[in-house]
Amino acid sequence: MTRALVLFAHPCPESFSAALHGRVVETLSRRGWQVDDCDLNAEGFSPVLTTDERRRYHDVGANVAPVAGYVDRLRAAEALILVFPVWNFGYPAILKGFLDRVFLPGVSFRLEDGKVKPNLTHIRKLAAVTTYGGTRLRAMMAGDPPRRSVTRAVWHVCRPERMRYLALYDMNRASDAKRVAFLDQVGREMERF
Repeated sequence: MTRALVLFAHPCPESFSAALHGRVVETLSRRGWQVDDCDLNAEGFSPVLTTDERRRYHDVGANVAPVAGYVDRLRAAEALILVFPVWNFGYPAILKGFLDRVFLPGVSFRLEDGKVKPNLTHIRKLAAVTTYGGTRLRAMMAGDPPRRSVTRAVWHVCRPERMRYLALYDMNRASDAKRVAFLDQVGREMERF
């Protein structure tokens, strides 16, 4: 049985992101996966890296204390799925804060001679399910930071065997049919994931 940590980052339960999150969790659960459904907003996760946390950031062991429960959940995962909207060409603050506070030295990476070495290699599958208000061209012109972050930075610390980045662009003008088609695509991808 595959253990998946699903990180969901949207504050509104009626959002299309919430529908995508539901499809991911439902599909993986139906496949018999053990799903740790982490709704960051519902859990009240604080995205703020405090002064004390920053000062202890490189103190491996002590740096984990404020977020130990989340670190344990991340360490238990064999698959990591991020479900989030792209806002202002970036992650929602709560997801960015999760990465800042939980993807710590000694947790997601280790430093060897000043170089970042992967430390989440038990995560064999990595996926992102997201929406963009603008078009793919507009995102590309801005450098598409979320795509690059997931497919490069997060990928680097995991080195997964399988990686998927599923994005619905131009959400601001997406018809109901286009949204339904994307929900179905996400379901199919999670069936094969």
